[in-house]
Amino acid sequence: QVQLIESGGGLVQAGGSLRLSCAASGRTFSSYAVGWFRQAPGRERELVMAVTWSGRNTYDADSVKGRFTISRDNAKNTVYLQMNSLKPEDTAVYYCAAGGYYSDYDPSLFTYNYWGQGTQVTVSS
Repeated sequence: QVQLIESGGGLVQAGGSLRLSCAASGRTFSSYAVGWFRQAPGRERELVMAVTWSGRNTYDADSVKGRFTISRDNAKNTVYLQMNSLKPEDTAVYYCAAGGYYSDYDPSLFTYNYWGQGTQVTVSS
């Protein structure tokens, strides 16, 4: 069992930065891929970035390429989403999720079974 808790959301002006953290409990967290998803009001949830358990493979959505980065510190059971050059359209609830146990395939194709409660990111224009 893996439990995930997101933090780091908030209100920021366009062009600013935020770093989200996804802290996990459970000894096997380091064996899972982690994805960051977001959902804006009236829109479907979308995968923003993901990283496999080893860090060898990552995924980033076109909408965040060159602006967001994902990293993981398995010793701390934490995955980070660094968000730079934020835009109002990045406003959403951001969720982290774990899946793809011990796999280094494309993390955008995994089923993510464990989810955090979400953290709100609001970007003002």
